[in-house]
Amino acid sequence: MEQLDKFDLAILGELQNDGRLSNTELASRVGLSTAPCWRRVRALEEAGFIKGYHAELDRKKLGLGVLAFVRLDAERNTGDSTRALEEAIQKLPQIVSCHYISGSGTFELQVICQDLDSFSRFARESLINLPHVKDLHTSFSLGEVKASSALPLNHLQPSSLLVK
Repeated sequence: MEQLDKFDLAILGELQNDGRLSNTELASRVGLSTAPCWRRVRALEEAGFIKGYHAELDRKKLGLGVLAFVRLDAERNTGDSTRALEEAIQKLPQIVSCHYISGSGTFELQVICQDLDSFSRFARESLINLPHVKDLHTSFSLGEVKASSALPLNHLQPSSLLVK
C-alpha cells in the first residue's frame, strides 16, 4: 500500500466512528461495492493503519469515578532505570496511558481509580514505590469537556500521504 486515496480515508473515518459496521454498510457509506471495500480494509489492517477494534467502555458506569493525571519524576534517566520503570508501569492496570514528556518530569500518566481513597492507596502503595521514582505530582479531572480516541484525518490529502 503506497498511498491512501479518498476511499481509504473514508473507510478509516467510518471505522473510527463505528468499528462494528458490517462490510456491506461500510461499503455503502464510502461508495464502494463490498468486495473492493473488504480488500481495502484488509490492506489497511496489513499496512498497520488499522491496529485493532475495541469496545469503548464507560468508566463511571463501571465504578471508576476518578481520573488523575500524574507527572512522575524519576531519580535518574539512564537506559536501565528507565526500562525498569517502563516495565513496572506497564504492569499496573490503573495506569491507562503513559507518555514521555518534555519539561519537568519524566512521564505523564493517566490513572483511573474507583474514588479518592483508592487513588490515595494506589499512589502510596504502588506509584511512589515504582523503581527509580523520585516524586509524583497529581492533578484530578473535575469533568471531561472532550474525550475521544478518534484521530483527525482532515489533514490528509490522497496524494500527500506516502507510505514507505
